[in-house]
Amino acid sequence: MIKDKKVIIFDIDGTLIDSIGIWNEIDRELIKRIGNGKIGDTDIAKQRDEKLKHYSKCEDAYLEYCKFLKEKYGSNMEIAEIKKLRYEIANNYLRKSIDYKPNAEIVLKYLKQKGFILAIASTTNEHTIEIYENENENIINKANIKDIFSLIYSKNTVKELKPNPEIYYKILKELNVDKKECLIIEDSLIGVEAANNADIEVAVIYDKYSDCNREEINKLSQYRFKDYNEMLNYIKNELEDN
Repeated sequence: MIKDKKVIIFDIDGTLIDSIGIWNEIDRELIKRIGNGKIGDTDIAKQRDEKLKHYSKCEDAYLEYCKFLKEKYGSNMEIAEIKKLRYEIANNYLRKSIDYKPNAEIVLKYLKQKGFILAIASTTNEHTIEIYENENENIINKANIKDIFSLIYSKNTVKELKPNPEIYYKILKELNVDKKECLIIEDSLIGVEAANNADIEVAVIYDKYSDCNREEINKLSQYRFKDYNEMLNYIKNELEDN
């Protein structure tokens, strides 16, 4: 999986950090406030992923997502106002509630110590990642993103979002590496599809909010782990096997 690799590319939300449930809470509150709508956790995550995938080629996929929410839940608010409200609701969660998945920071530090180049390729916006970097004490105290990763690409750096592979191609070009020298770590179907579209090997870290797509995720991924402890043991066995 990793012995012949040089670059490990991580998604962030749902992969490195335990945030999908938080984004579900944010969207649930948003839906309630814009139109008094109600929707369950699994349906929120599935709906968001499906719409962002559908709007991946749009100039602002999240604005289109907010337009969809406005129409579905009968809101009288302007689309730009809905998008602004979403990030206002999110700010407190992003600063205080979000944390690494258990042992994720241990895997990151181990890989960096072993000489791998670590990169982030995320559909999360740049502002959110900057909050993780500069204001979220949970993340900063365990493994500061700015210290760990050599390259951080957010949705702001590409024209098309995952499952389009553009973000991975930009990393390959920036680091001047071949796709065979890379491994992608993802949690969701659109991330795994993007890895497949880039023809780069992908390992999946389990996230319960992707269970609705589990069969397809398992079919498209080369490696699958229930948690970071299992991944760390696998990596150590591969790298330290004499």
